[in-house]
Amino acid sequence: MKTYLVGGAVRDRLLGRPVHERDWVVVGAAPEEMLARGFRLVGREFPVFLHPETGEEYALARTERKAGQGHRGFVVRSDPGVSLEDDLLRRDLTINAMAEDDGQRLVDPYGGRTDLEGRILRHVSPAFSEDPLRVLRLARFRAELAPWNFRIAPETDALLRAMSASGELATLTPERVGRETLRALAAPRPSFFFTTLAETGALRTVLPELATLANIPEDPRLHGGLDAWTHTLRTLDEAAAERLPPLLVYALLVHDLGKGGGGADTLDHDRLGEEPARRLASRLALGNDFRDFGLLAARAHLDVHRILALPSRLLLARLEETGLLRRGSRASDLAAVARIDWRARPGWEERPYPQEAFLTALAGELAALHLPETLRGSGAEIIRAWFAHERRRRILLRLRSVRRRERETLRAIRAFYPPPPDPRGP
Repeated sequence: MKTYLVGGAVRDRLLGRPVHERDWVVVGAAPEEMLARGFRLVGREFPVFLHPETGEEYALARTERKAGQGHRGFVVRSDPGVSLEDDLLRRDLTINAMAEDDGQRLVDPYGGRTDLEGRILRHVSPAFSEDPLRVLRLARFRAELAPWNFRIAPETDALLRAMSASGELATLTPERVGRETLRALAAPRPSFFFTTLAETGALRTVLPELATLANIPEDPRLHGGLDAWTHTLRTLDEAAAERLPPLLVYALLVHDLGKGGGGADTLDHDRLGEEPARRLASRLALGNDFRDFGLLAARAHLDVHRILALPSRLLLARLEETGLLRRGSRASDLAAVARIDWRARPGWEERPYPQEAFLTALAGELAALHLPETLRGSGAEIIRAWFAHERRRRILLRLRSVRRRERETLRAIRAFYPPPPDPRGP
């Protein structure tokens, strides 16, 4: 029985990256031997054990053979006769197909270290194409390893395009696509994930709502020649540079989806973006928090941009319609998303964005003024009316104060984002 450290831990140590998780392969052992040593069996489809002290995963060396569609369509062989080289051969990329023995001696049968030093993402064997999720995994590795500027080997690029054209990507479950997407949103350059999917033809199948943004022209005054797709990608990388959490990066991913349906020259893409944002959230199965905040960003980011320039009556109406200041609406998070959308344009990087401070402070002030939901009794209606009046008064006082200070910014907002018509008339 021999034990080897494998996969990402070996790759990251050689790159000088922090190693957060270690996986092990055990060669020459049977499940009964692992159990006798105190390991706990957790794998259902193949033998994976947890170490009795460290809790790290130890998998018996195995081979896999494609026998059907989907990620469960594999025949797995795992017995003491499976070698380390056999196990490494089934892995996706050469840089993930290296191992270290207990003396930290490298085992590298497929040239992983050479590709690591050459910054190349290359598949280990033709079996790469047997699991369509590997298209997304490779794209995610590009995003995570962006500081090292890895490129895709030409033969691997051709294989990715063939896999995208095969129809196999349609068999992926929302949960599997969502997990890879979520990890990409936390990467140093999330844009690399989505551009890789677009370049290999996978985006149209796995994330078609995003594919509609390609080549949609933007107003040159607002976006400096960028199209809607390029602007969206730029916002993702700006958010990653600020180390914003994946929830906020996701909101930027979906904030302009309405441009794919109605064209970027419309100022109602916030309204048009709600339905594709809803579809994308379902397609990724990321949960209610992502769905709800993405919908809020899609329908309300333009209101945040022009919030200081809205006529007072319309401002109050829009705050109520969009729920920007309701408890739990994450006003400060939405303001940060809108600021990145505002500044992720050529020449706009240093433009002031007082909307963020205004909305964040106002949300905090009104949260402290929150009316108890259990209010009962004869005086309840009077108290509710007073709270409504006080809420309105504080909003308008703070708005007037900011307007006095930010006249130049207000002129720019009105030029680029004119207020929408008041549905109740002038």
